[in-house]
Amino acid sequence: MLLVRLGICLRTSQDIQRHVCWLLTRPLTQVANGRAHCSSFAHRGELRKAKRIVVKLGSAVVTRGDECGLALGRLASIVEQVAMLQNQGREMLIVTSGAVAFGKQRLRHEILLSQSVRQALHTGHNQLKDMSLPVLEARACAAAGQSGLMALYEAMFTQYSTCTAQVLVTNLDFHDDEKRQNLNSTLQELLRMNIVPIINTNDAVVPPPEPNSDLQGVNVISIKDNDSLAARLAVEMKADLLIALSDVEGLYNSPPGTDDAKLIDIFYPGDQQSITYGTKSRVGIGGMEAKVKAALWALQGGTSVVIANGTNPKVTGHVITDIVEGKKVGTFFSEIKPAGPTVEQQTEMARNSGRTLAALHPEQRGEIICHLAELLTEKKDEILAANKMDMDLAVNAGQMPQAMIKRLSLSPSKLNSLAIGLRQIAVAAQDSVGRVLRRTRVAHNLELEQITVPIGVLLVIFEARPDCLPQVSALAIASGNALLLKGGKEAANTNRVLHQLTQEALTMHGVTDAVQLVSTREEVEDLCRLDKMIDLIIPRGSSQLVRDIQRAAKGIPVMGHSEGICHVYVDAEASIDKVIKIVRDSKCDYPAACNAMETLLIHRDTLRTPLFDQIIDMLRTERVKIHAGPRFASYLTFSPSEAKSLRTEYGDLECCMEVVDSMQEAVDHIHKYGSSHTDVIITENVLEKARHVVTELRSHPQPPLVATDFLHSSREPHTHTALPPHPTSRFIIPRTINRSQPPNPSLWLTTRLLLTG
Repeated sequence: MLLVRLGICLRTSQDIQRHVCWLLTRPLTQVANGRAHCSSFAHRGELRKAKRIVVKLGSAVVTRGDECGLALGRLASIVEQVAMLQNQGREMLIVTSGAVAFGKQRLRHEILLSQSVRQALHTGHNQLKDMSLPVLEARACAAAGQSGLMALYEAMFTQYSTCTAQVLVTNLDFHDDEKRQNLNSTLQELLRMNIVPIINTNDAVVPPPEPNSDLQGVNVISIKDNDSLAARLAVEMKADLLIALSDVEGLYNSPPGTDDAKLIDIFYPGDQQSITYGTKSRVGIGGMEAKVKAALWALQGGTSVVIANGTNPKVTGHVITDIVEGKKVGTFFSEIKPAGPTVEQQTEMARNSGRTLAALHPEQRGEIICHLAELLTEKKDEILAANKMDMDLAVNAGQMPQAMIKRLSLSPSKLNSLAIGLRQIAVAAQDSVGRVLRRTRVAHNLELEQITVPIGVLLVIFEARPDCLPQVSALAIASGNALLLKGGKEAANTNRVLHQLTQEALTMHGVTDAVQLVSTREEVEDLCRLDKMIDLIIPRGSSQLVRDIQRAAKGIPVMGHSEGICHVYVDAEASIDKVIKIVRDSKCDYPAACNAMETLLIHRDTLRTPLFDQIIDMLRTERVKIHAGPRFASYLTFSPSEAKSLRTEYGDLECCMEVVDSMQEAVDHIHKYGSSHTDVIITENVLEKARHVVTELRSHPQPPLVATDFLHSSREPHTHTALPPHPTSRFIIPRTINRSQPPNPSLWLTTRLLLTG
């Protein structure tokens, strides 16, 4: 049989040469199993290491809805995924159903054809009275369908230059030691030659399953259906992973379709008593209970198991590859139960506690934020010790850019600045919840009010920037929202301590669980699929992170930002002292911040003036690398390196410098190359030109920034104070800078008046 199959698959001399060449050049690490087969994988992320994989295709996956014939489109997508994994160097085995359905289709066709012939022969004579189809016996259908099913698999796999071989087994093949060893030897040889074995029970001769012959311990499993066959085969072949595809998403805590049914992400051996099984699928003889028993048996034998949906047209084309990549698909069986709650449980806890948080008085939410600000200063030694651990790990790894390391770093001045900012949030957010925005009288004694309410559960994903955690937590608390945080692994120790302090502050009013930190191995893409539990996703990080989140989010709104390409424009009527202070502060104080200056625009009239010379001298003293814009480079005989792009976020002591002819040109440049984050105009001609800027902003289609940071200068890194947000604020026209006091409220009031006209 093996030689016959090889003869069918290797049809041409080119196929033979290619196959032999692959065998001679295949790495030894791909032939041998990828790990010691003693225990299953503990986490989904480890499934990427799986080398030997068994894919079980249930009857509902392979057959059509009418149970007569195969679902060819679905089967083709599964074959494509298996072939792709096989060509990556993995060893793939398929346990398939479908012979009975294929044979039923074939036999029905033959019977109908025979009846048609007989009907034609009796035309004009006595008509045949009974033309109904007889009941087809399953064994006969299997015998008629096996060859056609295998021929179909061969034709599909040939498209990917992958050879297949058919193996039919029965329960006796596993109970007889000699037969079992022969089967094992055959399968090992097929895998060694890069052939995909297609395995099925020999339903043409198999006896009906004995009702009391079930799972009987580690060494024995009755081959009653393809679920038990796949489990026995996976353990026998020491497979790393068993993927069981069915017509349901996975394992539910109650029958799918009921109101309280929830998909179980990870199933542990001790949880089988907590679920209720529903009815079997429309075809097949196993059912979910048989799948779970077989999966637990395979898990006990050292093979990881995932039960997933192979019939959903939205995921069928990538369900197998998604599982192997460690994505959250179906139900993953694991022997190791984590100490903490799952991310689904964390989200539920946050939602429940968030409702209590939203019901608190504004003063109570403010007290929580102020207490958190106090803890940041009281526990600064503990915070800095954890941050030092993260810094040492990052430096020793040597893979993190310098700008990222600066963002990762915390200092006493940063913590003090954070505490000041948190107290400002506590004061400014007293009316953030329950504020009446609009009131409309609909009828007599009937008024319609629009008021501000919490959004619900926020998922904030941020990179290696631990100071983001208390900032975002304070904003969520002030607005009455539950919060789910996913920070970068580079700041794991710092984030853990900061989250503990946040929960300590929340405890004072009994809402400890309102802010949760996801510390498990959850992939960001998996979190973005929790559309029934999360109301809004806010990514804080690079533009690439934002794009990835927007692409991965399914059914959840994403409030993303673009790069922090921030501009400072020096007008011809600017004060020298103000220019030097503002440019130094915005670029050199904390260059890794998202609101640091990246492009310095200079009015043409300031070139070759003392102001220009002082700017260049200051930047040189601060070791800032200058990249010349195209126009600025044209004015210089020996210019710095020309900027590769005017849309670059350097995040370090680097900036682009460009020349413009007027404020109008500066505004146009910012609109074209900026990211609507934070932009500054320095001028002494405030009234006339500020109104001009506001007019331009209101007429421009770019969305305004929600909140703007005003850098409060200090020589310590990242000591800045956030001003209250304003719905139209994008440009700030600074008038004074006080290095020892917070920004003057009258200054902000003046700016607001200028911006609103």
